[in-house]
Amino acid sequence: MCLAVPGKIISIDNSNPELKMAKVNFGGVVKDACIQWIDDIKIGDYVIVHAGFALNKIDVEEAEETIRMLNEIGDLIEKQDSGEK
Repeated sequence: MCLAVPGKIISIDNSNPELKMAKVNFGGVVKDACIQWIDDIKIGDYVIVHAGFALNKIDVEEAEETIRMLNEIGDLIEKQDSGEK
């Protein structure tokens, strides 16, 4: 199973026209991601990233809802691991 995660673009590196890259913030964790194939991308946009590649640009509401659901899943797993009900 693959999981693509939403993140917010915080900077864009256009120094290599063959490989456009961005710094993407995933809830405080910043990673590099290739944004070469995403049209009309700018700082502040949200993208879905898998394996270091931005797959799609998404709107803020969709990104925030996905992040909220992922956090809920994490909370449930944490409770399960600690034996809480």
